[in-house]
Amino acid sequence: MDRRWKQVGDVLVNYSTGVKPGERVMIAMVEPETLPLVQAVYEAVVKAGGYPQVQFLSERLRRSLLEYGDDEQLGWVPEIEAYGMEWADVYIGLHGAHNLYELAGVPAEALARNQVAQGRISTLRWEKTRWVLSRVPNESFAQQAETDLETIMEMYFDACLLDWPEASQEWQQMAGRLTGTGEVRITGRGTDLRFSVEGRTWLVFDGKINMPDGEVFTAPVNRSLNGHITFDFPGVLSGRLMHDIYLAWKDGRLVEASSSTNQDYLRRIVSSDQGASLLGEFAFGTNPHVNRFTKDILIDEKIGGTIHIALGRAYPECGGINKSAIHWDIVKDLREEGGVTIDGRTVLEGGELRI
Repeated sequence: MDRRWKQVGDVLVNYSTGVKPGERVMIAMVEPETLPLVQAVYEAVVKAGGYPQVQFLSERLRRSLLEYGDDEQLGWVPEIEAYGMEWADVYIGLHGAHNLYELAGVPAEALARNQVAQGRISTLRWEKTRWVLSRVPNESFAQQAETDLETIMEMYFDACLLDWPEASQEWQQMAGRLTGTGEVRITGRGTDLRFSVEGRTWLVFDGKINMPDGEVFTAPVNRSLNGHITFDFPGVLSGRLMHDIYLAWKDGRLVEASSSTNQDYLRRIVSSDQGASLLGEFAFGTNPHVNRFTKDILIDEKIGGTIHIALGRAYPECGGINKSAIHWDIVKDLREEGGVTIDGRTVLEGGELRI
């Protein structure tokens, strides 16, 4: 086994989640290819004095439910998964890559209905456990990222094995300088979006809930949303790629949502509940080693020089109040065109943060 798997396992158990003796740890093994990291995490949990339990999940299995299930089955919240969030003190989700088009033939309405059920599991994870998620690359992931396996694995290990205390301190200082600010304005191709962050707190994601990680983020004041944003990268949700997403708000109300592909699915997602059409998050990507778009949001939202917004559920730690069954991040690349100003001061331009 590559020794770096054990290093990442140690980070996930002892840094990200801080497993203590006697704690119960649910390890979600999503796709068989994650076994090397599952083994490393399992071993690290045992050494930390915890009680590991492995649960196997797969998008290939989910496809059977989506293809053959009736409305009741599609909306079913799996009881054992839900109970697992009650049982566990710590949840470590190791998400292996799969065929991005695994669910391509599933009707949009079936996928949207099941996405809400999956969102309820995610909400329980947020509410009940200390948790961390990692996307584990493999050959399928390299193809999805349009590169070779060695390149994507090197990016993954470099991005996971930062000096996390040092990186955290740098990003915390950025967040501290942003707290107390007012108006955010995002400009760029097909984009001029403004919103307030007055009274909201800026926080960091520094390897505690995602791996690799790297974000400075807050929660917008939704009634202040005005303008529009166009995304250069496709939005990805449940294997559906929505290219050229365009979203527009007026006085806090979503007035347009379009895309050049899978537009019906996009519109079903933003209308899935009352909070799904509003913003739960605005963030800067800060990981210096995540440098290519992979079509996987757990990694792409960390790309240095990009921003992302999340439709749906807000982080209450920031003062956010938006509630939804979804939390869907979409990345905008500002490395070559556009930027962000806060209270009239440029804080991101040419892919460089100036916080």
